[in-house]
Amino acid sequence: MSGSPVLSSYPGDAALPRTSEFPKTPAPEPGTASSGRHRVSRFSSRKVDHAYYWMTVPAVILVCVFLYWPFLQGAFYSLTNSQGYGSWKFIGLKNYGAMFQDARVGHAYLFTVFVAVLVTVFVNFIALFLAVLLDSKIAFKKGFRAIYFIPYILSVLVIGYVFKYIFMVPLPALGQRLGIDWMSTSMLTNPDLAWFPVVFLSIWQGVAYSTLLYLAGLQTIDAEVYEAADIDGANAWQRFWRITFPLIGPFFTINMVLSLKNSLGTFDQVVALTGGGPDSKTETVSYLIFTNGLGNGEYAYQMANAVTFFVVLAVLAFVQLKFFSGREKV
Repeated sequence: MSGSPVLSSYPGDAALPRTSEFPKTPAPEPGTASSGRHRVSRFSSRKVDHAYYWMTVPAVILVCVFLYWPFLQGAFYSLTNSQGYGSWKFIGLKNYGAMFQDARVGHAYLFTVFVAVLVTVFVNFIALFLAVLLDSKIAFKKGFRAIYFIPYILSVLVIGYVFKYIFMVPLPALGQRLGIDWMSTSMLTNPDLAWFPVVFLSIWQGVAYSTLLYLAGLQTIDAEVYEAADIDGANAWQRFWRITFPLIGPFFTINMVLSLKNSLGTFDQVVALTGGGPDSKTETVSYLIFTNGLGNGEYAYQMANAVTFFVVLAVLAFVQLKFFSGREKV
């Protein structure tokens, strides 16, 4: 008891130390860690390390030089009569006016959208189905994932020539044996069916990457959610539609955007399978820009086509993101 003079004193007002005897705690200095009111200002006034600028600025310069500057050059040449070499003359919007009256360009856009819609729908449907199966409790799960991903790492041009042989030799022979008229001849030479090999090859290759993204999304779902659903008596379809699909909404959105973007740029499949034929029936916008812009002296004309196609892609991507993002919040 002798260690504390206050407690050993007679209880009362006299035994208690006066307020003035307590040491005063100094007010926290502005900008110190103990001052909650000034924490924001402390972090906002913190200087960024210059090393970040040394890393980002060169990257920005490279992107501008190799991406934005060529795009601006192409947009400028779309307003000229340039053939890609020699002299040229500024002609304004004449290329754009002629392009909107060109039936071949119009057919290329219609065929590109047709292929893109089919490929996007089937790729995401098949990829989501495979991802759910591969995420379930099955044997040899990792082996199946590797097998399904192999098409994505193969060159489209190389595998396209393999599919070209299949559609020209074995498949017509099978159709003749089975007595199927439309399959008895090569689809690649049939103006009404030449689109099918292009769509089939695009789906065959595109499913792999989308499956991988969906699998990544399924890994983010907590198993306890499914356990609670099982307790409530939910069946397999209710588990998928009420739990799985809403929780992988962001992955569905990015898959739809990427699938549509990739399928709108269909090029290698056309080069390997049909070459734009027969009778220009399978020409996509990318293929038309490449062949006529670099090979047929329509450089400025196809630059106008490329700028228009870029605007179409940007608008479609924006609409997709807004539409599916709104669905995610519901």
